[in-house]
Amino acid sequence: MSRSVRTRPEASGQALSEAYDTALLDLDGVVYAGGNAIVHAVDSLASARAGGMRLAYVTNNALRTPDAVAAHLTELGIPTGAQDVITSAQAVARLISEQVPAGSRVLVIGGEGLRVALRERGLVPVESADDEPAAVVQGFGGPDLPWGRFAEASYAVARGVPWFASNTDLTIPSGRGIAPGNGAAVEVVRIATGAEPQVAGKPLPPMHRETILRTGAERPLVVGDRLDTDIEGAFNGEVDSLLVLTGVTDGPQLLAAPPQHRPTYVDADLRGLLAGQPEVAVEGDGFRCGGWTATAGSERLELAGEGEALDGLRALCAAAWTAAGDGACALDAGKALARLGL
Repeated sequence: MSRSVRTRPEASGQALSEAYDTALLDLDGVVYAGGNAIVHAVDSLASARAGGMRLAYVTNNALRTPDAVAAHLTELGIPTGAQDVITSAQAVARLISEQVPAGSRVLVIGGEGLRVALRERGLVPVESADDEPAAVVQGFGGPDLPWGRFAEASYAVARGVPWFASNTDLTIPSGRGIAPGNGAAVEVVRIATGAEPQVAGKPLPPMHRETILRTGAERPLVVGDRLDTDIEGAFNGEVDSLLVLTGVTDGPQLLAAPPQHRPTYVDADLRGLLAGQPEVAVEGDGFRCGGWTATAGSERLELAGEGEALDGLRALCAAAWTAAGDGACALDAGKALARLGL
């Protein structure tokens, strides 16, 4: 399934792991949740890698270092080196280094991942607004980040010090549910100062640039669970994407997606890397995928047929996105999704 409601020619009949040279994989909600591997992730990634696909792990979470992320993935049974991990901390550190002199002090509101990335770019992490920083950078610092750190950022930003954020994800998945992300913390400083940060992470271009620079991917496939970061980031980078339904996105959100949030492909989990994605074909006034045909009525989306639930969802996406054009589909999809158990 693509934005133009056609299967990509290069992927038709091929496993995605054969059609693309590099998978740019999000972590939370795609590979693991709450620190534990998501079902089918370990075996699917091993098979994709054995078939020649390079695996790169691209995360907006700036808390952990690439070494720590790689060690965690390896413990889960996914052999990974630090060079295979790209973080928003690395992207924002490069962005800062392009705007301040080498050796500049940078006030860090976040975790060790930011400090390591800054040092890699020849910058000096500091802890206080009184240390005369040339920039302020804010990244996810975990649930125990002291409230006083936001005050330090606010003092410096209010004085006109350039402010950067690794990412602005409002939420982050955890083993207990959805928790506040770095975007929620950024809002605290924004409210206190009225300023706007420069943001590096997905879906913005600095993160895509960092990923391509570090992986050298020529035919990348972005794999994610979030429409507003992973899929929009792929859209902005003009590359294809696979949405997996193991994270935060559900059926109604997918059907209502505006153009920049529409994935090229959708599948239940990472097993989708190992299969050719079925074509969605125009059939009369509707769209057919597998045994399902979806049409857009005046008030609701209609679904007829039977078969695999994912094929029905793909057909519904084609009908909804075609009806919506450049907007977001507002047609009622409740009955159609209920038929699919979604």
